[in-house]
Amino acid sequence: MKTSEALRGKRRVLAAAFAGTTIEWYDFYLYGTAAALIFNVQYFPTATPLGGTLASFATLAVGFIVRPLGGIIAGHLGDRIGRKTLLVASLTLMGVASTLIGLLPNFAQIGWWAVVGLIVVRLLQGLSAGAEWGGSALLSVEHASARHRGLFGSFTQIGSAAGMLLATGAFFLTQTLMGQEQFLDYGWRIPFLLSSVLVVMGLWIRWGVEDAPEFAERRDAGQVDRTPLVTLFRHHRRAMLVTIGLRVAQTSLYYILTVYLLTYLRDVRDDTTSGVTAVMIASAIGIFSTPFWGWLSDRVGRKVISVAGYAAIGVFGWVLFAFLDSGPLVLLPIIMIIAMNLIHDSIYGPQAAWFAEQFPVEVRYSGVSMGYQVGTVFGGGIMPMIAALLFDLGNNTPWLICGYLTVLAVISLVAALAAQDPARHQRGVELKATFHPDATTDLNPKETINA
Repeated sequence: MKTSEALRGKRRVLAAAFAGTTIEWYDFYLYGTAAALIFNVQYFPTATPLGGTLASFATLAVGFIVRPLGGIIAGHLGDRIGRKTLLVASLTLMGVASTLIGLLPNFAQIGWWAVVGLIVVRLLQGLSAGAEWGGSALLSVEHASARHRGLFGSFTQIGSAAGMLLATGAFFLTQTLMGQEQFLDYGWRIPFLLSSVLVVMGLWIRWGVEDAPEFAERRDAGQVDRTPLVTLFRHHRRAMLVTIGLRVAQTSLYYILTVYLLTYLRDVRDDTTSGVTAVMIASAIGIFSTPFWGWLSDRVGRKVISVAGYAAIGVFGWVLFAFLDSGPLVLLPIIMIIAMNLIHDSIYGPQAAWFAEQFPVEVRYSGVSMGYQVGTVFGGGIMPMIAALLFDLGNNTPWLICGYLTVLAVISLVAALAAQDPARHQRGVELKATFHPDATTDLNPKETINA
């Protein structure tokens, strides 16, 4: 009976991680898609084409800039009172913010107040996203055994692909069913308003989940760190810098593929549908490729997979933009699958487990949140805006964008080489036990994750 109950509990944890992050990222990515295709017209109609695009991407970046603040707040509270409470709060906040975007008047109706309102709700989205990922990652990883952290953590990561699939799918269906004119007029609001329904479903799933025993026991015994952020900066700066570095190239590639690529194809190839379709296809495949890479990292270690992925990012950016300039767009889904599911997902799938393994339990929420969110700001958060500027500085050629992405890949590669890899050590112990049965094989999961 106890085994059956434990199994149901783990399934509920994985469902909560998947459903919650799917809804969070659905809302967050809706904004990215709208920023690439809609908001420059709806909220910045008086600007030049480049100015409108930059202004739209600037409001996108605002949400990323405040994500570390959301991570700091959630990390402080999550390391003291628990992961579940913060996850319920973050999901509620994201749903409210996205619904407000769907109701927000545009520039033609209320002028610059529309821009102010857009920035405010984007700030709320950023705070919510900053609180979400760390808690969801820990909820899944801390419930896993040492041998399955990569697989369990990947269920948090799958939410990104599923959320992007829902977001792009919602825009695609609305645009197709309503026609371009009605879609630009009011139809784009419908996907944002649907968020409220999804949030209710996500909250119902998350209420039935409890914090992992590893953390709950420390909290109940009064052994939590009362100032986890201070402890993090005093004693775990190296781990924090490593996780920031691990994040920058991966998230930059992601927002090149899912946001800037849409604008690039619109401006260079006069195409507004091929990119969205390719992103949907890759996102659907990502629901399966992400857990595969998480599972594989449990077998061979996180480092070897991620090092190969970062090296590939440094090269593939040049191939991607060469194709976007002159390649047949009917083949774009294949290019997107290579970039997203083979390269990006190989890094992103194991990331929840790998980040968690860099920090001890008493500062883990703060540590993974800071590393993830700060890396996101310097990577994906400003990438679409920087890409637009670099394209203009490069005389409407993408070579500066490709060079910038290569530099970020080198930074992440260095961080990957410096990161701890307990999964590789765990695998080494198991292999040693296979060939030398008398060797010690008892590896405490808590010791492994705290390595």
